[in-house]
Amino acid sequence: MTTKSLSRRHFLARGATVAAGAGVLAAPATIASASTPVTWRMQTHFPTGTWYYTDVFQDLADRITEGTNGELVIETHAPGSIVGTSDKLIAAGRGTLDAAFTFPAYWVGQIPAAGHLNGNLGTFSSTQEMEYFFFEMGALDIVREAYAERGVYVVGPIAGGGVTLFGKRPIRTLEDLRGYKIRTTGTAARVLEKLGAAPVSVAGGELYQALQTGVVDAAHWGSVSGGISMNFQEVTSYIMQPDLIYPTNLEVFVNMDRWNALGEDHKRVVHDAVRATTGIYTSKILHEDISGINSFVNDHGGEVVMMEDAVLEEMRTASMAVVDEISAQDPRYSGRIGDLLHEFMRFTGKL
Repeated sequence: MTTKSLSRRHFLARGATVAAGAGVLAAPATIASASTPVTWRMQTHFPTGTWYYTDVFQDLADRITEGTNGELVIETHAPGSIVGTSDKLIAAGRGTLDAAFTFPAYWVGQIPAAGHLNGNLGTFSSTQEMEYFFFEMGALDIVREAYAERGVYVVGPIAGGGVTLFGKRPIRTLEDLRGYKIRTTGTAARVLEKLGAAPVSVAGGELYQALQTGVVDAAHWGSVSGGISMNFQEVTSYIMQPDLIYPTNLEVFVNMDRWNALGEDHKRVVHDAVRATTGIYTSKILHEDISGINSFVNDHGGEVVMMEDAVLEEMRTASMAVVDEISAQDPRYSGRIGDLLHEFMRFTGKL
């Protein structure tokens, strides 16, 4: 089997799991009762000019506006246009910002449970697993309780791509990880350190040079297409598979008073639009990832390497150890989510 055929088969098999989500909002609900239009200002961290700003963020806003017959208008705002990216949670809680489409990892210092919403390495392998955990097992209800203390309502997670590791050397075994300088952050850094890697914190704008000069030997920036957008293909030779987690999540949250002021019909439209965006976003990312893999291999001479099962098994064990550490620090919310995650891992045969 060639690297090209292996990678394409792997990505297409993963992508087959996202199709169902795109059909959640096949047609917007019709709102029978007319009312004075309400406008929400929603800010994202997506840069303007990117395909995902238009095809994901703006598309979500349009779906909600159209689904409510214009009674709830979502006004989209670029990063920093109303508040700083790291201030969106506080601003939404205070009502300075109505809503946000953003990344939960920004708030883990304020809301540890946000890390669970973002996702833990070695846990989810598909969008169905992620949605099962949050929507069916009830993890999202606990996340909502935690955010409510900040005056915001979490509409739901939106799945993005996975976490793909690009590196200068291949990682096939646990021994290959020992001492490997990997640019990573947050709980992922704690997990990889337990596996013997050497986590390094590097700002995104400095990451290309850090790889080029050997400050780090590997890095992740979202999925394959995220790494390609950062030009990792120019300074690395290997893409490690499978992803360290698939998917990771973004989130949509709303000021609690604004949310409570909505009628149940409008709330349903917002919930359905957010849920549907998982299918839309992951399908588009899959297309970009497949193109990125082909370019990495055929245009840049890179290689796709499959990590041994033992690496993934140890990663799951280390990840759950970090989950337990966070549970001990935040038993009220993260502890309950951590218990659910242990149940999920046992149920899916991963532990």
